[in-house]
Amino acid sequence: MLVLFETAAGYAIFKVLDESKLQQVDDLHKEFETPEKANKIVKLKHFEKFQDTTEALAAATALTEGKIGKSLKKVLKKVVAKEAHEQLAISDVKLGGVIKEKLDLSCVHSPAVAELMRCIRSQMESLITGLPPREIAAMSLGLAHSLSRYKLKFSPDKVDTMIVQAISLLDDLDKELNNYIMRCREWYGWHFPELGKVITDNLAYCKAVRKIGDRTNVATSDLSDILPEEIEAEVKLAAEISMGTEVSEQDIGNIRHLCDQVIDISEYRTQLYDYLKNRMTAIAPNLTVMVGELVGARLISHAGSLLNLAKHPASTVQILGAEKALFRALKTRKDTPKYGLIYHASLVGQTTAKNKGKISRMLAAKAALAIRYDALGEDTNSEMGVENRAKLEARLRQLEEKGIRRISGTGKAMAKADKYQHKSEVKMYDPSGDSTIPSTSKKRKFEEVEEEEDDDAGEEPETPVVVKSKKAKKEPVAEEEEEAAEETPKKKKKKKKDKKAEAEEEEPKEEEAEVAVTESTEKKKKKKKKKVEEDE
Repeated sequence: MLVLFETAAGYAIFKVLDESKLQQVDDLHKEFETPEKANKIVKLKHFEKFQDTTEALAAATALTEGKIGKSLKKVLKKVVAKEAHEQLAISDVKLGGVIKEKLDLSCVHSPAVAELMRCIRSQMESLITGLPPREIAAMSLGLAHSLSRYKLKFSPDKVDTMIVQAISLLDDLDKELNNYIMRCREWYGWHFPELGKVITDNLAYCKAVRKIGDRTNVATSDLSDILPEEIEAEVKLAAEISMGTEVSEQDIGNIRHLCDQVIDISEYRTQLYDYLKNRMTAIAPNLTVMVGELVGARLISHAGSLLNLAKHPASTVQILGAEKALFRALKTRKDTPKYGLIYHASLVGQTTAKNKGKISRMLAAKAALAIRYDALGEDTNSEMGVENRAKLEARLRQLEEKGIRRISGTGKAMAKADKYQHKSEVKMYDPSGDSTIPSTSKKRKFEEVEEEEDDDAGEEPETPVVVKSKKAKKEPVAEEEEEAAEETPKKKKKKKKDKKAEAEEEEPKEEEAEVAVTESTEKKKKKKKKKVEEDE
């Protein structure tokens, strides 16, 4: 059996002298306790030394990827191919499969082989002759540094660190710019306060201040390359009637230096934004198409890397950046947030308030697919992102147009909106609505009644109708109530008398009826007696 042993200095091929020792895996380390014992088990057959660190790095990267490097292929063809009948013990199963496929050599890997490799490594200095320990240590250190640098340089996880740093710096620059511009406006405002109201753009304001200096120089300064003609004329007019205080040349010099800082930072910010845009287009083209460069970069920065972001589900991507609101909502048992950083995407921004939740959910679902395609896919085109964005825009139009569909009819036909024409209607103020008093007063009614009475009197003499006031009405009402109160007891007395008379009338009637009944019974008895006597 042959053993392929990889070192930082080169490839070594060992010949196993006593294969029976490999059967006892647990006791194999005892056979390698001393160099003499180790030389009885294995013997160095061939050693292929690397020429430099570059060759060692190429060989190491090929081994980590499970490929056969040039130097390894050369060794295997030179040494192992001569003894093709013997098995080749290797430490990596994947590498063994590649060797068997390309060179048609039988490879073996087992726990016994792994233990043998460990034992050979422990006695490597004595087994590999002609290689000083100091040189092996130097080669190992150099290869470790080179391999780490190579992995860091070409790792797909680390490429997006530039995006994370760039977006963080962009946010910091925005904060600093705001602070500088506010300070510049406030500082120069003591000298020329009217300029801040005339020039609203911050960059144009700083350029104008740097060029003008003292406000007395406005009349002689040419601001046509910074401001339009109308605003330039306003500035010159405002300078003549300015209410600002006088400042020294040293103060103006400091203000101008601050304006230089603002202009330089603004130019650097523009340059940094272009760099970020290019990096996002190269690393995550589909995500850039879906949500834009800034939102995509902020999502990557928030997750830590593009690969970490690809592991998040769509629901997490949707509320990424709103963690504080989410946990507060869960704690208070209220509605959870519908969107986080994704709210700043152009698709969500152009929708109405009621559809923002739906669009953010759909955009997060498509963006999650785009992120996984960018992070794990082999293609670098943005076709999928463009296709999904077109679908989202179509869905957005459908949601926006749903509100103006006809309810009656087919329901699919669009409601025809009439052409808008502005009609100005001049309405006069009606003061009658201010008062709660009825339109026709009572006095007028009384007057009308009197007029009617006069007319009637002219035609026929009749009893005059007296119109009484409110107080006059109340008095007869009170009198009537008293009369009614007097009448009621009288009526009760009359009713009692009537009842008594009826009762008295009924009593003789009952007596007469009883008398009549007794008379009839007596007559019947007399008739019976007569009949009895006749019979006798």
